[in-house]
Amino acid sequence: MALGEKIGRFFGMADEDEAYQSDDFYAKKDKDLADTSKNSKVVSMHARGQEKVEKKIALFEPRIYSDVKVIATRLLNDQAAVVNFQRMDEQQAHRVVDFLTGTVFAIGGEVQRIGEQIFLCTPHGFVVEGNVAAEFSDNDF
Repeated sequence: MALGEKIGRFFGMADEDEAYQSDDFYAKKDKDLADTSKNSKVVSMHARGQEKVEKKIALFEPRIYSDVKVIATRLLNDQAAVVNFQRMDEQQAHRVVDFLTGTVFAIGGEVQRIGEQIFLCTPHGFVVEGNVAAEFSDNDF
């Protein structure tokens, strides 16, 4: 029973039938709310902090220029990509490298050459340790 109804009843202003009906109404509402809360999905703040974020590195050997969309999508989803251009002609490979360089720049990542025709593209937050001996010339790409 609501406070206003209790006061009205105390002073004899409320009909007792109405008071009992309102009690039933609020009891039903409380029951409905309890049923709804049982069905809702509640996630603990502690459980969320314990989730393990899986960082992945995807390997790609593009053959046509349109394959760059899949690689860029992976980068945008915070996954690194190793791209091997051995199966692509040089002109298209240049276009793909340019596109990926722009994508990586937009997300604050990095592109590193790790082989003659192999590049590592990483989004922001990836740490790459070590160096690959540069036995290829800068004119290759």
